[in-house]
Amino acid sequence: MDKKIFVLDTNVLIHSPQSMFSFAEHRVVIPIVVIEEIDQFKKGVDEKSRNARQIGRYLDSLRKHGSLQDGVKTEHGGTIQITVNNEVTDATSRLFFLDRNDNLIIGTALYFKQKYPKSSVTLVSKDANVRIKADCVGINAENYETDNIKFEELYTGWESHEVEPAVFAELDEKKFIANTFGELYPNEFVRIINKDNAEISRNLRYNSIHKSLYGLQNYNKQEIFGIKSRNFEQEMAFDLLLDDNVKLVSLSGKAGTGKTLLAMAAGLHKVVEEERYSRLVISRPIFPMGKDLGYLPGSKQEKFNPWMQPVYDNMDILLSAHEENPGSKGKKKPSLNDFLDYGFLELEPLTYIRGRSLPDQFIIIDEAQNLTPHEMKTIITRAGENTKLVLTGDPYQIDIPYLDSQSNGLSVAVEKLKQEIMIGHVTLEKGERSKLAELAAKYF
Repeated sequence: MDKKIFVLDTNVLIHSPQSMFSFAEHRVVIPIVVIEEIDQFKKGVDEKSRNARQIGRYLDSLRKHGSLQDGVKTEHGGTIQITVNNEVTDATSRLFFLDRNDNLIIGTALYFKQKYPKSSVTLVSKDANVRIKADCVGINAENYETDNIKFEELYTGWESHEVEPAVFAELDEKKFIANTFGELYPNEFVRIINKDNAEISRNLRYNSIHKSLYGLQNYNKQEIFGIKSRNFEQEMAFDLLLDDNVKLVSLSGKAGTGKTLLAMAAGLHKVVEEERYSRLVISRPIFPMGKDLGYLPGSKQEKFNPWMQPVYDNMDILLSAHEENPGSKGKKKPSLNDFLDYGFLELEPLTYIRGRSLPDQFIIIDEAQNLTPHEMKTIITRAGENTKLVLTGDPYQIDIPYLDSQSNGLSVAVEKLKQEIMIGHVTLEKGERSKLAELAAKYF
């Protein structure tokens, strides 16, 4: 028997069907009860159902090369085996109620540990309670962390440094300074602060081609569709959002930092005022906080309205601010329905984005922390020629089971793409919604 045996829980395969091939030359064991659980998900149209069907296709393909009950070799030299429920020990039957699927999966791991004492047996599950129960009976249990990143070390997109006053003089003279701050990623920001006077500071952006830092080129505190930045983090965000050469911008941060508002303001500015893109597309995952409302009556748009209410709220703020702009006096005040009717704006559920090709559009994906890495890949690959994609989200507010601040699609995308020249990211920390919202985000 193999030196290492990994027993997979259902949630691991549903999270990533490719996970069964991720254990190199070792043996992967899938209890038959896992197949039965997966079978219950295969008839839907969501990501879980698609993954369930993909698992079936993978296993059916392997079945052609041998008996899954005995184990089938994979291209990577490993073995995938499906084992039946009756392979549990007497010890398992005394420890667990065997009418529960989680306990049957743990019992399978215990059986392999006792049958092959020279092998290292590990139960892999994204369910913390399953890992705890497995540990209680002496089974090594681990989370599936192929896509995980260390959240404490997550790329923020900016850093600050104190510098001598002479650096500011050099910057004013040359309009740039050489990078002396260590390794920087393309489009990373550096906030320099005068050592002698902390009130003097500048935001710089790293140009990886010239290995130098320049002042912000796209945003100079001007009004963008009726609003201005309220802090230096928002200035950095606007500079990326308004740069057409940066094709993917990610904005992360706690509630009230202005992520969605900034993205929408930049999108409307680019589509309506500059006519740089043909349409602004805004979408977000459909997942409730708390108890679901159930099925909603009406057309697709009417069903989608409750999920898009945060977008409507931000749109009201932007339109109100835009109307107060002196340059817009005497003109007809556009409404949200006007933008929808004219085709400038499209509100689309993420459910319907698979298979689409979206060229020449400014796309905002809100609440992106509720996406799996695979869903994030699906969305990014929708971007067509001359399309800009903006991801916004708060990794601390995740509503999807088995996703966390380290494994969600937004965090993984930020970390994996940070070295690319057409990618930019800013983590917003300062809340601007209200003092009350800032206190809630700080203490809860």
